[in-house]
Amino acid sequence: MAMFSPLIDHLIQALRRLPGVGPKGAQRMALHLLERDREGARQLAAVLSEAADRVARCRHCRTLTETEACPICADPRRDPSLLCVVETPADLLAIEQSGTYQGRYFVLLGRLSPIDGLGPEEIGIDQLLRRLAAEPVAELILATNLTVEGEATAQFIGEHAATLGISVTRIAHGVPLGGELEYVDGGTLSHAFASRRQMVQ
Repeated sequence: MAMFSPLIDHLIQALRRLPGVGPKGAQRMALHLLERDREGARQLAAVLSEAADRVARCRHCRTLTETEACPICADPRRDPSLLCVVETPADLLAIEQSGTYQGRYFVLLGRLSPIDGLGPEEIGIDQLLRRLAAEPVAELILATNLTVEGEATAQFIGEHAATLGISVTRIAHGVPLGGELEYVDGGTLSHAFASRRQMVQ
């Protein structure tokens, strides 16, 4: 026997589409919106509908935006000689929130994974290489994730970018600031040692 009416059940199933939201979480959200925040539910529905209709990809970096060029690409203060390659808009946001990078971006929308049918063209590497050939990029910063696919993607892009005479760097991976060595996994420690630098010149 169904616990909820069809429309409420439909809402719960729709909320389960969100990442990290299971059956109980979706049920809690649905009941909260219907019991305690009808106005919030209407606002959420309206904004979600508008975003689904209007948000597309930036024509330069391919992140999500409702304008032709995202605010980062449209900002004349950003350094055009620095281009950082990331896998997703969420990765771009994480770097921006750190406040340490003032260059421009290119979002791959994935990583090389032949087993999933994701080759260079599927993730936009051909577009990236055209951009590198057309713009005054001096340094290409590869900030793909530290996975087998992320490393393969960085290697592939790095080799092709190097043939254009562009300096290619890879972000360092290692022990997080404030991290204690006994709690850091072996893979992270291995990369931390491989990326070590001299402290006293």
